[in-house]
Order: sequence, then structure tokens, then C-alpha cells
Amino acid sequence: MATWATLDCSSAQLAQLLGPNNTAAADFICSQFAAVSSKLSDTAHAVDTTYLLFSAYLVFSMQLGFAMLCAGSVRAKNTMNIMLTNVLDAATGGIFYYLFGFAFAFGGPSNGFIGRHFFGLRDIPSDSFDYSNFLYQWAFAIAAAGITSGSIAERTQFVAYLIYSSFLTGFVYPVVSHWFWSTDGWASAGNTQNLLFGSGVIDFAGSGVVHMVGGIAGLWGAFIEGPRIGRFDHSGRSVALRGHSASLVVLGTFLLWFGWYGFNPGSFNKILSPYGTGSMSYYGQWSAVGRTAVTTTLAGCTAALTTLFGKRILSGHWNVTDVCNGLLGGFAAITGGCSVVEPWAAIVCGFVAAIVLISCNKLAEKVKYDDPLEAAQLHGGCGAWGIIFTALFATKKYVNEVYGGKSDRPYGLFMGGGGKMLGAHLIQIVVIIGWVSATMGPLFFVLHKLKLLRISAEDEMAGMDLTRHGGFAYVYHDDEDSEKPTTIQLRKVEPNASSTPTSV
Repeated sequence: MATWATLDCSSAQLAQLLGPNNTAAADFICSQFAAVSSKLSDTAHAVDTTYLLFSAYLVFSMQLGFAMLCAGSVRAKNTMNIMLTNVLDAATGGIFYYLFGFAFAFGGPSNGFIGRHFFGLRDIPSDSFDYSNFLYQWAFAIAAAGITSGSIAERTQFVAYLIYSSFLTGFVYPVVSHWFWSTDGWASAGNTQNLLFGSGVIDFAGSGVVHMVGGIAGLWGAFIEGPRIGRFDHSGRSVALRGHSASLVVLGTFLLWFGWYGFNPGSFNKILSPYGTGSMSYYGQWSAVGRTAVTTTLAGCTAALTTLFGKRILSGHWNVTDVCNGLLGGFAAITGGCSVVEPWAAIVCGFVAAIVLISCNKLAEKVKYDDPLEAAQLHGGCGAWGIIFTALFATKKYVNEVYGGKSDRPYGLFMGGGGKMLGAHLIQIVVIIGWVSATMGPLFFVLHKLKLLRISAEDEMAGMDLTRHGGFAYVYHDDEDSEKPTTIQLRKVEPNASSTPTSV
């Protein structure tokens, strides 16, 4: 792109070619070259900004996917509550990410730990960031908050949602994204002046930064407030508390799938960057964007099929909800390395992600951990696998194309690149677990001690829609009282017998 937008013309040199007394003509020609160069530069910025904004809109559409997935995965009596929390994740996150989050994440120049510029978007736009960058990163921040809300669904006080969502999007998540995505971050692959182990962490779209952060935060919230009433019986055996609508789960899954094409390919931030020259002029960042969409698709599809057959062997059923979670687990895993691996490696990623998810769910049952959305297992477990996967399968060619700035970067261990990247990525897993545990764990614990975390047993049994939000998400029509469910009269028909109404 730079060669297209920086055409150089010297009127003095051009005058020599045109002959004596042609300085005016040379000046005119060069001025036209300058005008064309300026237009090309403007067009390049417009194309890249449009691409980033479109990607931001796709990622934001995932909030609707989260809302539908969560609504379908909880019982009907808590539907309104969980949908309201998803709306407020976006609204609360918007304000706090605007005031603090974007500055903590990308406010450079800064130290390696935390950003210190752009509070309230001051000095935006700049030569580094425009408003589109903020919008795109905000959509990522509220995605992390949405992950956490699923883990603590059906038994959490509304005020707790507001407090943790503000803290997560305004401080906890931005600090992690600064470490691994800012060019000043201590472990960022973009910090070419001080690369961790000569590699830095390649977490392209956030298997660790987004998914692990949201999953570990949810893990602490669900662990501290304990399982839902009835989730485990008196002998400690697991009791399935099924969500009320598989249709909403499937709808939410497809919406998330669609949004992931902004989440992963959109993380390039721009598209108009050629890689090849001459006969390879058709090859550029647009090719990498397409490849990233392909690896994302293959990982999710493989994880879905692996989960389908794996759960069939374990339970004897073909369960659509499990398959949807498996699909999302594959997406969460491939997110970190989607841009730097071959398509065949994405199939490996999705296969292992499904096994990780199934294993994490089995472990959760044994330790009596209750997560209605399997969010900690899915995003935390599969996100951690995605970080390791990238360090094993990243190719030299793609690492150099996507990240650049250093010709001898380490790459995947299984691809012949040595173990330096794996070492950096293992450190990423450890520091994310440590940071989120040290911040979100105490927050949930204090809320618990102040009795601001979990609702009362009576409210939980009745459902939060009725006790906290004034009514049900679904309207039951009755001539006398439309607020109450009606008794449905079913007729039980016996052979050679009259029909008898039966109330249920």
C-alpha cells in the first residue's frame, strides 16, 4: 500500500528529460503525480477504515448471539434477567471502555504494563488510531463481559452484574489487551524492540486476551457463589437443569458464527496491504483475511462434529445443545492462531478443542462446579488450548507476513520453529490466570461478603423474572389475568373410553 500512496516526482530531474526551458511543464506533471498520490492515500485509508468498521459491526452482532444463546440455555423463569444483563454489558462497557478502557489498552507511548493516553478518546484521531479502532476494540471488550455473565446466570443479583461488568471492561480486560496487543506491551508480538523470548505472544484475535479472560472471570464468579439450587442432589450426583429453548441456542450459535467472521479476519484492522510483487500481485493481506476466515470455519466445523459423535458415545443421544457448544469451543480455540496456521492445522485445532471441552465439563461435574453456559470450560479451557495450538502449528511464512518487523521470528514448534514461542505462550496462560484471579476473584468475594452477589433461595426458586423484573419474559394469555400462566386442559384418550380432561 505504501508504494501506491507515495509516488515520488522531482521536477528538477524531470526537466532534464524534457529539455531546457521545460521547468513549468515538469512542475505541472509532478503536481499531478502528487494529486494522484494523495488520492490513493485517501482511498487506502477509506478502504481500510470501512473494512474495520464493517468488522466492528459484525463483532457487535455477536452480542445478539450471546443474548439468544444465554436465553435459550437458562430456564424460562430467568429469560428476561439474562437478556437484560447482555444489553447492559454492552451499554455499561461502552461508557467505561470510552472513559478508561481504550486508554489503558492502547494509550501509547506508555510502559509495558498499562496505557496512559486517550482517556475519553482525547487526541483521537491520531496517526495511530481513529474512532473506528475504538469501536472495534469496544466490541471485543463487551464480548469478554458477555462470556462472564453466562457463567453466573440464574442466581446472581443484578447490581453484581453492573459492578463486575464495569470493572472488567474498564480495567481488567484492557490491561491484558495492552500486554499482548499494544506495540508497547511487554509480551506483544508487535513490540519488535523488546520481544519476549524473541517471539512475543501471537494471540491474533484473542484466545487468551478475550476468551480466557472472560472464562476465568466467570470461573471465579460461579465458584464463589456456588451452584444453582437443584444442580446437584443430596448424594452429590449431577442433575441436568436444561435450558428452556434449543431453538434460541441454535439461533444464538449461528449469530455468533456469523459475527466471528468479523472477530477473527477483522483483527487485521486493514485489508489493503500487498504482500506479493510482479506475477504475485494478486497476493496480499486480502488473501490472509480469506485464509483466516477459512481456518475459523474449519476449526468450528471439526469441533462440532467431534462433539456430536463424542457425546453420542458418552450419553447415547444426539444433542444439539452440546454440538453448538462444541462448535463455539472450536472457534474460541482457533481465534489465537487463525491468521498464522494452515487450514489443515485448523482441523487439528477443532478436534482437540472438542475433547478439551468434553473433559472440562466432566471435571466440572466431579468438583460440583455449576456453569449454565459452560462458559468457563468453553472459553477458558478451549482458549488455553488455542494459545498452545498456535505455538505448535504457526508457520514461518505466515508469521513473517502478518507480523513482520523481524526476519528471524520464532514460529511453531511442530513446524520446525523451536520452542521459544511455546515458552512465551505458556507464560501468557499463567499471567492471564494470575491477573484475572487477583482482580476478579477478590471482587466477587467482596460482593459475596456484602451479600450483593447471590439472590435469596426464595427468589431463585421463583425465578428472577418475577421477583426482580416484575414479570415473565413470555406472556401467557388469560381472560381474567394475563400476568399468570393459564392451566392447560389436555385430554387423555383411552381406547374405547370417553375423553377425560386432565389439568397440568
